[in-house]
Amino acid sequence: MYDRLKGFRDFYPGEMAARREVLDTVEDAAARYGFREVGTPALERTRMYVDKSGEEIVDELYTFEDKGGRDVALTPELTPTVARMVVARGQELSKPIKWTSTRPFWRYEQVQQGRFREFYQTNVDVFGSAEPEADAEILAVAADALTGLGLSADEFEFRVSHRDILGGLLESFDESVHVREAIRAVDKSAKVERNEYYDLLHEAGLSYDQAREFDDLLSAEDLDALVEFAGTDRVEAAVGNLRAVLDATEDLGVREYCTLSLETARGLDYYTGVVFECFDTTGSVSRAVFGGGRYDDLIESFGGQPTPAVGVALGDATLQLLCERAGVWPAEELATDYYVLTVGDTREVAARIARDLRDRGHVVETDLADRGFGSQLSYADSINARTVVVVGEQDLANDEVTLKEMATGEQTTAPVDDFPGDRDAPGYDDFA
Repeated sequence: MYDRLKGFRDFYPGEMAARREVLDTVEDAAARYGFREVGTPALERTRMYVDKSGEEIVDELYTFEDKGGRDVALTPELTPTVARMVVARGQELSKPIKWTSTRPFWRYEQVQQGRFREFYQTNVDVFGSAEPEADAEILAVAADALTGLGLSADEFEFRVSHRDILGGLLESFDESVHVREAIRAVDKSAKVERNEYYDLLHEAGLSYDQAREFDDLLSAEDLDALVEFAGTDRVEAAVGNLRAVLDATEDLGVREYCTLSLETARGLDYYTGVVFECFDTTGSVSRAVFGGGRYDDLIESFGGQPTPAVGVALGDATLQLLCERAGVWPAEELATDYYVLTVGDTREVAARIARDLRDRGHVVETDLADRGFGSQLSYADSINARTVVVVGEQDLANDEVTLKEMATGEQTTAPVDDFPGDRDAPGYDDFA
C-alpha cells in the first residue's frame, strides 16, 4: 500500500463536484469582466525564480535537472510565467491585456492550515494599464467571486494599502533605511509580538523610537497626516492614487468590501503600488484568504517594455476554509438526473432512452454490473439519482416505462415511444 505524499491531496467525486462548482463561480466572475483564459506550463527554468527572488528561493521549490541538463522547477506561482509570456508577445497584444488561469502550483514549504505543497489558484491579471480603474476592477472581480459563492459583506473584507505610502514614510525617517526589509517587517506585524516587530524595523535601519512612531502613524490610518508628516511628492502621489482606487471601487459597487489597512504590505518584493489581502472577518481563518496588488516593474525586469500590471490570486485551500466557516461551501455530493434501470432483456430500449436523455444534456447512468432490481435501485440512490426510469419486460409489454421520483417515491408511467419525447413538443417537461 502506498501512502499519499505529505502536502498533496486526493479529491474524490463528491469533493470534486463541490470544488468544480466553486471554481466555475470564480472563473465566471473573471469572464464577465472580459478576462481571457490562458494555459501555462508546469515547468519553468529555475533561474527565472532565482533572478526574481534570490538564491534562497530554491529551498522552497521542487527543482531538478531534466534529461537535457537544464535546471527546472515546478511552477510555484503564475506571475513570472505570465510576465514572460507578455514579454514574448508584448508588441502583438492589444492593451490592456486581461488574462485569467486556474491551475495547480507547487511549493516545498511547511504544511499547515490552508497551506499545502500542491495547491490550486485562479489568477486574474491586467497588463498595460496604470489607471486606478484597473486596480478597482481586480478588486471587483474578487468581490463578485466571493458574493457569487454566497458570502456577504459581513463575512469578508479586503484590507487595502499602498506600497509607496509605506516606502515613502520609511525614507522620510532615514534615507538609509532598508525599505524592502522594513516592508517585510510590516508584512509580519500581525503575526509577531510588538517588541519583535520593533526589533525587525530596527534591523532594517530605524531607531526604536522611529519604529514606534512609524507604527503609530500606520495604526492611525490618517492619510492627510501621513502626507503632512512625510512632506514628499512620493507619499502625496501614493495617497492620491490609493484614494482614486477606492473611489473607483465605489463606482463598481464594491467599496463596502474594502477597508483601509496600512499595515497590509504583501511580502513579495515585486509589488509597487496598491496592495490588498482578503480576510475572514470572524478571524476563524487564521491567515489571509488571498491577496494581490500592483507590480508595475516586473515586465521590464524580465526584459520587456515598461508595462504596468495588477492582479490577484485566489487560492483553493484558504477559500474553502472561508466558505466552510460561512456555511456556503457546496454540498459534497454527486448529482445524477436519471438512472435507467433494466429488468430482463430490455437493453436495446434502455440504451435508446439513455442516449436520448444524454442528447438533451442530462446526466444519465445505467447498469454496468448485471445487477438485480433491488441492487440497481440502491445504486441509483447512492449516486443521488433524481429519477429512475424502469425499463422492464412487463413495462414494455404494456408499451410504457415507469418513472420513479427518488425524493418522494412517487411513480408514474409514460408511453415508451414518447419518452423522453421531443424537447419542443407540448408536455416535454412532464417527462424531462
